[in-house]
Amino acid sequence: MTPMSSIVSPLPPPDTMKLSPILLSASAALTCATTGAQAADAPPAPADELRVFVGQPMKGYQLTIGDFERSAPLTGDRADSPPAPKPESPNTRISARRSGKDGARDAVTMSWQDTWYASLRVTGDTPVDLGPYLAHGTLEFDINVKDLSQGGLSFKLACGDGCERKLNFLLPGRALEGQGWQRLSFALSCFHRDGDDFSRVTLPFSVETGGRGELSIANVRVLRRGQPNAVCPNYRTESVTPSPLLQSWSLDWWMPRHEQKLAAIRAMREAGKNPSVVFIGDSITQGWEDAGKAVWAEHYARYDALDLGFGGDHTENVLWRLQHGEIDGIAPKVTVLMIGTNNTGDRQDEPTATAAGIRRLIDEIRMRQPASKILLLAIFPRDPKPDGRGRRLNNEINALIRGFADGEVVHFLDIGAALTNPDGTLSPEVMPDWLHLSERGYRLWAEAMNPTLRRLLEASR
Repeated sequence: MTPMSSIVSPLPPPDTMKLSPILLSASAALTCATTGAQAADAPPAPADELRVFVGQPMKGYQLTIGDFERSAPLTGDRADSPPAPKPESPNTRISARRSGKDGARDAVTMSWQDTWYASLRVTGDTPVDLGPYLAHGTLEFDINVKDLSQGGLSFKLACGDGCERKLNFLLPGRALEGQGWQRLSFALSCFHRDGDDFSRVTLPFSVETGGRGELSIANVRVLRRGQPNAVCPNYRTESVTPSPLLQSWSLDWWMPRHEQKLAAIRAMREAGKNPSVVFIGDSITQGWEDAGKAVWAEHYARYDALDLGFGGDHTENVLWRLQHGEIDGIAPKVTVLMIGTNNTGDRQDEPTATAAGIRRLIDEIRMRQPASKILLLAIFPRDPKPDGRGRRLNNEINALIRGFADGEVVHFLDIGAALTNPDGTLSPEVMPDWLHLSERGYRLWAEAMNPTLRRLLEASR
């Protein structure tokens, strides 16, 4: 027997239903009331544009000028960043002032001198939802680059709590120097990665620079539909696309250092020497020539070891160096590779992207040095405490690259515990700036790595 609850009697078609005028009137009123309630509950449609800074910051936001630790709001005609207790230089200066493009005070001019980092930011306490603008939206603004010959240039947006996305515009920015006002338009997707939260953005625009220079900004808008006129790299492939390091503070020394390393390799060959060990990495590896110099002389000079560490390098910068001769013409028994913390600290790359860059480097080393063992080091801990965003990203990378070891050619070693306190915090005696090593830090590195290094050297005889 079919239960009564499962029986549904079909209603006659609407045109055969006989409703009284009263019922029809009531039905129409109910429909209108429901529709009106739904409309009242629906969120308002996003505006076609957000006027982030057009003559003045949007409501609830302000302009600030400053460095990593100090800032000042631009509430009047001029603001100067508070000086650091120990300034980088007696001439360090960061300031912003109201200026004009189409009107008397519709722009802001930023000037800076002898500083590692300076920023002009539009910030607020009330988050703005940029999600509806992502699909076809653009970030657009007018810029007048007056002096960038010794300065850098990047643009940045926030992407949720603790998340920021930066676009390096150094070389195109220098090309704009002296060209007057120019309109730039970037696809908003240039600043977005899978998983980013653009629903609560409190930093919708920032200019970042360093060194020395001056530029002006006006008419900063986010459009729902715009036409980009500037390009940005593909974040999914940036870590594996070879490139020199393009930072204002690196242009003067990075390529000369590369040429010096090539010359040193030629000199070793001419002297009949060959490095048994090669270290490849970033500033932490380059530090063997500075804070770690005495430890290097004690432990690695006997191997005619070669230091190929370059400050600021990301995975793609190391790849460029390898493809331009830095390990050609030599035959190291062991290649020590540690790289990736600048992918984390500079761009906040996804761990999978950084791991892909490291995988690409391993492949390049194996192709150019098939007889060399590769000692792949876990990226060292950074940030004072274990819950720091940079530390967590590096830990995720390390979990991925651990799987690159095959026990034959590629060997993985994590010495992070030797560099941290028992509770996972960092000591300023080991990492004074929570990233780079002191002499004690280099000694801890050598003591933790040497047993594995010696074993690989013996296996390569």
